[in-house]
Amino acid sequence: MPVEVLSFGCRLNAVEGEAVRRAAGAARPAGGDLLVVNTCAVTAEATRQARKAIRQAARERPGLRIVVTGCGAEVEARAYRAMLEVSGLVGNHAKLAPATWLDGTWSDGTWSDGAWSGGTWSGGTWLGGTWSGESRAAPDPAGVGAVMAVRHASPAPAPRMPGRTRAFLPVQNGCDHRCTFCVIPFGRGPSRSLPVAAAIAQARDLVEDGVREIVLTGIDLTAYGRDLGAGTGLGGLVKALLRALPDLARLRLSSIDSVEADADLLDALATEPRLMPQLHLSLQAGDDLVLKRMRRRHTRADAVAFCETVRRLRPEIVLGADLIAGFPTETEAQFARSLALVEECGLTQLHVFPYSPRPETPAARMPQVPGEVARARAARLREAGAAALARRLAAEVGQRREVLAERGGTGRTEGFLPVRLPEGVAPGTLRRLAITGHDGRTLLAA
Repeated sequence: MPVEVLSFGCRLNAVEGEAVRRAAGAARPAGGDLLVVNTCAVTAEATRQARKAIRQAARERPGLRIVVTGCGAEVEARAYRAMLEVSGLVGNHAKLAPATWLDGTWSDGTWSDGAWSGGTWSGGTWLGGTWSGESRAAPDPAGVGAVMAVRHASPAPAPRMPGRTRAFLPVQNGCDHRCTFCVIPFGRGPSRSLPVAAAIAQARDLVEDGVREIVLTGIDLTAYGRDLGAGTGLGGLVKALLRALPDLARLRLSSIDSVEADADLLDALATEPRLMPQLHLSLQAGDDLVLKRMRRRHTRADAVAFCETVRRLRPEIVLGADLIAGFPTETEAQFARSLALVEECGLTQLHVFPYSPRPETPAARMPQVPGEVARARAARLREAGAAALARRLAAEVGQRREVLAERGGTGRTEGFLPVRLPEGVAPGTLRRLAITGHDGRTLLAA
């Protein structure tokens, strides 16, 4: 049977999960009974879901070999190794290489340019980066622990997701920041960028495959280009892609850090109609002291000013944000400032997370907000988000919007608002439709 992959977490993980399925399927002999669990470690809930899925799969299919990869394999390796259901772990950076999935490679065998000896690794090239200084303990044979040494981005497959009219193109990986609540830098390694030429080549393949919309994605997308030399940034990449691909109908960005948006990106937003008028912002909180304790790089005033700027540049823009409720030490007054940010920034699409402590992070050692309080605050944020979305949907009624049709009779506007389509609109087509109503979550079109 074909290799199965179960992915949790972010869009980048979903794209990589499809690439893992193809790489492992090509490397393994037909009939191999292997499940790859591509884990997320951003929250305790993500870990719980992955562990539950592993136990369920092993219970339902005796003899199944289960390999764990993703951020969880990096930052919670000991816990996953302790699960009797798990056959092996694969490092986050090694999971896309077909050679990783040859029988035995992920459990014993050799590693890259040097043979695994079970002792220390004191030299040798490590996927474009080198260890410097003294010898250190070697990573797992399949690369668990080696991601922190990776210094260059290799062109990762950007497969078209089956049945989709849009595709996610990973152009950046890793993170150099150290937010106090986050373990992802240790699961993904340092920030590294796909060279512009490689990004254009992959995007061209997607367009030739019929993709109408490409979404640029990464772990810290607005850090794109810092490792490629002066003058290279996310805005420059956007302009280069649109210039090189005149047949690409739409280009969209995944989550960005507003304080790191460069001048070229703002200019592209204002002048490039094929860059979609929708941004999802990594805001996390609306109180300055909480932001400082999170070790974020912006203030509340920065967030509000950025939203005002992009709305002036592109009046129809739709804004969303990630927000954390119940961060350690957060008072009710501080939470109220996060709640007010929904209105002040004009946020329409919210991703809300009740804070959960992650092992070995500074925030886990701070005075904790009771879990029930964090969950209640998260519910209030979601209610505010739902009300804001309903208001935005109501404002769309009577307008004509260009909609990209997807499967199941649905589509998305340029602002990524969901639309229920009239009959007869084929997936993958772009249609300018009249918005006739909404049901509180989805627009209705004729």
